[in-house]
Amino acid sequence: MLLDIRNADAWVNQNKIFNGLNLQIEQGEKIAVLGPNGAGKSTLLKLITREIYPVVKENSYIRLYGSETINLWELRKKIGLLSQDLQADYTPYCTGLDVVLSGFFGSVGQHGHLQATDEQRTQALQTMKQLGIIQAESIMYQRLSTGQQRRLLLARALIHQPEALIFDEPSSGLDPGAAFALLKQMRNFCRPDHSLILVTHHLDEIIPEVQRVVLIKQGKIVADGDKARILTSTNISLLYDIPVIVSEQDNWYRIRPA
Repeated sequence: MLLDIRNADAWVNQNKIFNGLNLQIEQGEKIAVLGPNGAGKSTLLKLITREIYPVVKENSYIRLYGSETINLWELRKKIGLLSQDLQADYTPYCTGLDVVLSGFFGSVGQHGHLQATDEQRTQALQTMKQLGIIQAESIMYQRLSTGQQRRLLLARALIHQPEALIFDEPSSGLDPGAAFALLKQMRNFCRPDHSLILVTHHLDEIIPEVQRVVLIKQGKIVADGDKARILTSTNISLLYDIPVIVSEQDNWYRIRPA
């Protein structure tokens, strides 16, 4: 099992976000987590990536790959992350190649004491080429477009050939061309043995390979199950407190005002 959260309480600063959270995700599962701003989506990601920890209490735990105490270096090799927070906080003066290489060290940018090997540089350049971002090798991060930055961070996430990828609002701020290119790369990752966790509030980011959807509102899971059963006009209207109509075509979903 990739993730097993049992009866977890979680706080961010002085705010209690989760109270008795339960969530299980199997290896190889492709899942989307939807919810309005402030619902707890980002906190859930931070619990998975070990940026924050749950309250210690009886009969409560978070297990990743069956372990409550998984080594962070091992976790970084198994799970790649592409998030808006990482994109916003990234060191602006490192080159595109430095961004990708930093994935080997779990750092934000390259630092003097972190020296990549020739093999790592070759692997980074190959990954950049595969994602169509090789032209950014020597360009400063701050001079790149939002779409180019996003693809560099995807290359960084893929550098260890992880078993799972986490996407946090992946197409936010992208023009249609860049957004569609990123969705295509998400789909390319979705092999049977790979896990995908997509955190969003945009239904049109949910690629056809995703079959399970979890709805979160005010720190609680309000619905969880098969995509076709969960993504209904009634459920999404209740989730966002506004009447909407959900439509589906070719296993892609859209939302519009009712």
